[in-house]
Amino acid sequence: MSIPLTRSYWPATDGERVRDLTLGDMLREAAVVVPERLALVDGVADPMARRTWTYSEFLRDAECAARALLQRFKPGDRISIWAPNSADWIILQQGISLAGMIMVAANPAYRSRELAHILSQSGAAGLFHVDSYRGTDLTAIIEELRPEVPALSDVVSFSEFGEFLESGRRKEQELPAVAPTDPIQIQYTSGTTGFPKGALLHHKGLVNEAHFVALRAGMADGDVYINAMPMYHIGGGAVTSFGAVAMHGTFVIMPAFDPGLALELFETYRGTHSLLVPTMLVAVLDHPDRASRDLSSLKTVMSGASAVPAALVSRTIGLLGCRFSILFGQTEMHGVISQTRITDSPSDQSNTVGRPLEQLEVKIADPVTHAPVAIGTAGEICCRGYQNMLGYYNMPEETASAIDDEGWLHMGDLGTMDERGFIRVTGRLKDMIIRGGLNIYPREIEELLVTHPAVAGAAVVGIPDDVWGEQIAAVVEFRAGANATAEELRGFCRAEMSAHKTPSHWIFVGQLPVTPTGKVQKFLLRQQLASGELVEVVLSSSTLTG
Repeated sequence: MSIPLTRSYWPATDGERVRDLTLGDMLREAAVVVPERLALVDGVADPMARRTWTYSEFLRDAECAARALLQRFKPGDRISIWAPNSADWIILQQGISLAGMIMVAANPAYRSRELAHILSQSGAAGLFHVDSYRGTDLTAIIEELRPEVPALSDVVSFSEFGEFLESGRRKEQELPAVAPTDPIQIQYTSGTTGFPKGALLHHKGLVNEAHFVALRAGMADGDVYINAMPMYHIGGGAVTSFGAVAMHGTFVIMPAFDPGLALELFETYRGTHSLLVPTMLVAVLDHPDRASRDLSSLKTVMSGASAVPAALVSRTIGLLGCRFSILFGQTEMHGVISQTRITDSPSDQSNTVGRPLEQLEVKIADPVTHAPVAIGTAGEICCRGYQNMLGYYNMPEETASAIDDEGWLHMGDLGTMDERGFIRVTGRLKDMIIRGGLNIYPREIEELLVTHPAVAGAAVVGIPDDVWGEQIAAVVEFRAGANATAEELRGFCRAEMSAHKTPSHWIFVGQLPVTPTGKVQKFLLRQQLASGELVEVVLSSSTLTG
């Protein structure tokens, strides 16, 4: 858009059109256009154990998986996958989509109570699992919880996946018709607020969002994604995998993130693109093999899921000689709602999360009136368009709370929009601290704290106060071998920001509680502060009055 915005509202723009495709349509299209192109690589650590598929082979196995599923389940059934990354995971996901069923992704680190909740809440009829994960017997956990989930009619181990696929090869069976707006995945929220909700996602949303993200990251026909994101997360299970298929590219899937393996895979398969959350990216940059690996094929590194510091963007571009793209969004919007372009200025790359994706309306809304706020004013980020989830599965009240009568999905994120439509995220609505009637946004304080040389991570939360309503508490994790006093950190903040934003309570922890993608679980910190489990550092009276 060339006309400057006069309010914080971005209309659905023309440009790349939204395609009415299912995941199966997209895979079949690739198999027709580039049948012999390398589509999928099982990027395990041992090169001799790696398996590969061309697009024709990928489609063949996905259709076999669909037929095998239809021998056990019916279209519309929910099928859960409880396993780490693998090529078989990808093939099964595509088979579920071709069979008209709905995938339910489960973190393999879940234990009995967590898995039982997801299986019960989704009404899953089937469960595919690995036998063990990181020393835990998953088969035993399943046997223990099966009486709690009576809807679960069939359980299949990935150790038997070859036989499972073979059963689909032996029987010719017509696959059901699937519509682009049909549901395909129940993706559970990552747990930063405690209780996970299952966002019901559709084919059209996943196909187009992933395609738009790939285009904005500069991905061309036949490019190569090296994927370290977990497939149970929207980043791996949708954004990267479907983006690769949309661009008729190669998807190299790592079993789990390992920076050394990632570097080797980039060199071996001439990787062009990757999505790495900040913690992963730092590990890759710091790995001793980085300097000796041939990374000349690398075009673009994408990052997101948690705040991406400006210094990390600059360091990545400088050390890897690549372009950068920051993604922002949430599961309820099929993953990504805004993204920086590879042609954006260094300032926009460092200080914003880009402009909205194509064909999506976005506004920064007043939390009370829901009207668009003035340019540069903070408010809640709201979205409307084809990317909206169908709803939270079997949770009508929660769905109505998230999507209003006009179709706007309220993200719960606070942000601003400039006159060009660039969005800057300032925090979470529920995280906003109101101290003495003033709104304080924790993210601003957190971004300052992590620039201190001793600080590895920081989370700022509000704690109740009889006088001020809320006071500001900073929970700090130090870098290995580094340390600082509360007085020093308070002085550091006070030198850079006003007194009312400077934390008055300081807590030092060995490690901040985070989700698998690096998001800090502030609800746990609040619980631990309230229970006295976390003990704050007492500041001297001279510091408090200084």
